[in-house]
Amino acid sequence: MTAPEADQQVFQEHRRLLFAVAYRMLGTAADAEDVVQDAWINWSAADRSRVADPKSYLARIVSNLALARLRSARHRRETYVGPWLPEPVLTAPDTADVVTDAESVSMAMLVVLETLSPLERAVFVLREVFDVGYPEIAAAVERSEAAVRQAAHRARGHVRARRPRFATDRRKQREVTDRFFAAATGGDVNSLMELLSPDVTLWTDGGGKVRQALRPIVGARTVASWFAALGTAPYQGVEPADMRAERTDINGTPGVVFRGPDRVIATITLDIDADGHVTGIMNVANPDKLHAVADGTEYDLGIR
Repeated sequence: MTAPEADQQVFQEHRRLLFAVAYRMLGTAADAEDVVQDAWINWSAADRSRVADPKSYLARIVSNLALARLRSARHRRETYVGPWLPEPVLTAPDTADVVTDAESVSMAMLVVLETLSPLERAVFVLREVFDVGYPEIAAAVERSEAAVRQAAHRARGHVRARRPRFATDRRKQREVTDRFFAAATGGDVNSLMELLSPDVTLWTDGGGKVRQALRPIVGARTVASWFAALGTAPYQGVEPADMRAERTDINGTPGVVFRGPDRVIATITLDIDADGHVTGIMNVANPDKLHAVADGTEYDLGIR
């Protein structure tokens, strides 16, 4: 094996991990893929004879690149039309066998991470999700170890206060999602009402590209009525008869993909509490955020 081939093999060995870090930091698959590609360019140009730990070195590159991209994206997200939600990705059913994996990459957690500063988000992901040591994080984000520890403390407190209620029972998650799927696609308002928490919130992300609610929809009856309308009126220009829905795994948890004759229309993911009630629903319909789902690629976002 030549040296370039060996270097490429080393990079490929860590590519899944690099994407998992970048996606959690950025919340979009497209940006995460770009960061991983840029990391490969940097890796190819580096003097690798001085690299003692390729995994740490590559994680440092990705962290720096993702942090810079996250800072540049802040203004765009502040002026985003309607609620901003992460870009959903399909995941293999066994991706979230470890609960920590599922929670850290769920749509709900990524929304919480979006409220952190770029530095806090980078530190939280590296420390709390990937268990990177403070000295290594300090080198990755080019801050002092003391500054990194302070950022970690702030981020933990912020996330703890806003952490979504998370059903740890995978079987219960699937059961509730299947019941929700049947009720929503069948227009069964009564069954939906039984599943929804009284203060359930529905976020719809159209990004100004398609018609969606510009503010969160709150309350079981209002949310149930919104879903009941899917079976009686066109949604995103697609007639109910031409729409099909399928249950699949999205971001490590059970979700629903709505498809039209020639495109993915939207995805739905649920926040389910320990009692089996749906407390939050995230509906992504911005076509710019549906490419990864439309491609059918399954991502391994585990932390192993």
